[in-house]
This record gives sequence, C-alpha cells and structure tokens, in this order.
Amino acid sequence: MAKVAFLGLGVMGFPMAGHLVQNGHQVTVYNRTQAKADTWVEHFGGRSQPTPKAAVADADVVFCCVGNDDDLKQVIIGEEGALLGMKPGSILVDHTTASADVARELSSTLAKHDIGFLDAPVSGGQAGAENGVLTVMVGGDAEVFNATKAIMDSYARCAELIGPVGSGQLAKMVNQICIAGVVQGLAEGLHFAKKAGLDGEKVVEVISKGAAQSWQMENRYQTMLQDQYDFGFAVDWMRKDLGIALNEARTNGANLPLTALVDQFYSEVQKLGGHRWDTSSLLARLEQNND
Repeated sequence: MAKVAFLGLGVMGFPMAGHLVQNGHQVTVYNRTQAKADTWVEHFGGRSQPTPKAAVADADVVFCCVGNDDDLKQVIIGEEGALLGMKPGSILVDHTTASADVARELSSTLAKHDIGFLDAPVSGGQAGAENGVLTVMVGGDAEVFNATKAIMDSYARCAELIGPVGSGQLAKMVNQICIAGVVQGLAEGLHFAKKAGLDGEKVVEVISKGAAQSWQMENRYQTMLQDQYDFGFAVDWMRKDLGIALNEARTNGANLPLTALVDQFYSEVQKLGGHRWDTSSLLARLEQNND
C-alpha cells in the first residue's frame, strides 16, 4: 500500500480519492475550497492539508485532477505548489484534461527534480468515478506507468499507456472528438423521431440492438426524451475540452469540421442558460430552434 496525495476534489477527484482510501492507501488531500476537503475527510477518513506543498510531503505518488492548464500549473509549480514539497523519486500522475503542451512542460520541470510524471486524463464521467470504473489514457515512461498502475486500478477498469508524455492528453482529445459527433447524431435522431410522431422509447429499444448503439444512446436517451439535463458532464467543460482539441488540430494539421460545428452548437446551448447542463443537451438546442 502506498502513501499518496490527491489534489483537487471536484466531481471526479472526490470519489477517486475515496477509492484510494477504500483500497488501503494512506491518502492526504488538498482542495482549493477547504470545506470540500473537510467533507471528504469526514466521509472517507484520511487527512487534508491547506496547501498542495503540505499535502504532498512524503507522498510516494501524487494524483491531481483540476480544471484546466492554468489551474494545473498553479497547483503544481505555483506558490505553495506541489513541486516545493515532493521528494526525489516520487511520481506525479495528472488526471486533469489539459493540453499536451502543459503535460510536456510539467514533465520537463519535474524531471529536473528527479520526479516522474504521467499525463493520465480519464473518461467515464461522474458515474464512472463514483463506481471506480474509469478509463485512463496515459502518456509517459513505461517504468513510471508500471509503478503506478496498480494504484490507479483503485478507480479504473482500464488504464493503458498510449505513448510518451502528452499522448494521454492527445488520446483524450480523440475521445472528446468522437463523443461530440455521437451526441449530435443522437440528438438529431431523437428530434427526428419526435417530429415523425414515433415513440422514441420504442425506436431506441430497437436501434440500440444494432449498429447505431453507443454509450450515449444507452445512458442518455431517456433523459433526453424527458428534457432532463441538470446532471452529468457540463457543457462548459465539454467546450473547454473541444477547444483544446481544436487548438491542437490547428498545430498538427488535422481537419475537424464536425468538431468545430458541434462546439458552436454547444455555444448556443450556453446562450440558452445550459452552461452546467449535461452534454446531451444538444437536443434542447434543436427543439428550441424549432419552436
């Protein structure tokens, strides 16, 4: 069992850190809002510290899951950041969905202090985090990955090394690109079914048994048909992720016309007040525009 720290207790980090405790690891947490850290300690045990630097003291592995590139740099290399407290030979595993560039930057900085680094964004949403069945896409050195995989298995059903540092973030971009297209297709399909006078429930019951089946269809069609979106992966976060992918595409020359279009559709959902709605709210946009 390892002595670990977890930085960031949002909707993903809170249960992920809890699974580490439940699997016997010694866990110290840090969260920008101390009340959230206090709630976590009450729920899972372990302990909290008021700064990243204090939280990582003596930790063998430090896990991080925050909002974006700026948040990540602040918690790792900012004032009272984790770098100031991590010991040589330890490892930082970053579960934030961020850019490949910031992953490479942090890896280079940490290497100068003999600290290993993995960029390891996750997929599976809040439910996946709570149930300990996340998918983890990892970039980094194989030896560092092998030293941490068993710990990550506390909350992952699949953790795979994709390639060198940055590869995990690039794989997560692929994940979000694919999801964007699938959700838009599902939204249009359900919208069409309604307009055609079909029973959406029955239609999905049939087509989900064939080539149209997807995770989004299985897990979101009922709430979409009921116009329920106050849950799940927020539109604001999806736009952040798609923005990262589109920026990377401008660098590597990839052509992402559908991704760019769906990103703009999500901007329309935001204008409807759906900043925190689930990404399946693309259907709400279609129905609003049709009224």
